[in-house]
Amino acid sequence: MAWKTLPMTSAVKTTDLRRGFTLIELVVVLAIAAVVMGGAVGLMVYSSDEHSLRRASGEIELLAKRARVTSMLHQTPYALEFRADRVRMLPLAEAGRPLRKSKKRDVEIQSDASATREEFRIKDGMSLFVRRWDSKQWLDTVKEDVHIWRFDPEGLCEPLSVKLVLDQSWSADTYEPLTAAIRESELEAR
Repeated sequence: MAWKTLPMTSAVKTTDLRRGFTLIELVVVLAIAAVVMGGAVGLMVYSSDEHSLRRASGEIELLAKRARVTSMLHQTPYALEFRADRVRMLPLAEAGRPLRKSKKRDVEIQSDASATREEFRIKDGMSLFVRRWDSKQWLDTVKEDVHIWRFDPEGLCEPLSVKLVLDQSWSADTYEPLTAAIRESELEAR
């Protein structure tokens, strides 16, 4: 019996090295990348306003808690003073006084050097509104108008709401009169 030799075939398939991506494939990939990047930029802009509002809200809450505790420790009424460009914590007897201008910066008129004072500057473009207890009207903080939130040595404060507006985004916080902490919060970021 004679053996037949069969030709050897290769198991490796040769490919055409000149083949690449088609124009349609490239356009589809670039369109998907553009949609993803557009969404990411939109999310960053959205979260920027939200972050600014949450930060300002947290700073005001922190000042309120400090005013409450400081009032109890010093056994003297303290206050948060809401102005158009800042929120200040200071003794109630000094609240509402005009600021004296300095060449470098605004300085408060101080009568007691041992009293605790702190302030938080409102971001440019952000507006602050105050709503008193049992009222439905938001009061604007204009340059000449000052709203005062009183904290008594017994640990109580007036129930108050603070609204912050930045462009079309806003947050509104209602404070607990026993703890000066935010009891209820609303946020709408656009």
